[in-house]
Amino acid sequence: QVQLVESGGGLAQAGESLTLSCAGSGPGLGHSAIGWFRQAPGKGREGIVCVGHTDDDTWYADSVKGRFIVTRDNGRKVVTLRMNALQPEDPATYYCAFSQTPTPPCTIVGDPNLYRSLEVWGRGTTVTVSA
Repeated sequence: QVQLVESGGGLAQAGESLTLSCAGSGPGLGHSAIGWFRQAPGKGREGIVCVGHTDDDTWYADSVKGRFIVTRDNGRKVVTLRMNALQPEDPATYYCAFSQTPTPPCTIVGDPNLYRSLEVWGRGTTVTVSA
């Protein structure tokens, strides 16, 4: 059973950067897409990034495109989300999720909320941005 653990959240000023990590334990991340999501208080869950088995298979929501960069290291079982130019609308709890079975490419599916099989979730890491 693979488990995911997010880390790297914290407080940053607007315009600064933070790097989040999603670390998998157990047999590895396999050929599943990894989805990054965020949820701010009182708001629904937003799918913001999807990365497939390789880094060239990615999708970004318009809200983060050009600012966030995702990388995946299958050997280390870590997916990293570099968040640049943080904005006042970015504070939220950030989660990663994946499936224990192969999934279609992110370039085809897009929004990770559209995957039906991302059943393994981390507990989240919280990002706060000050003006």
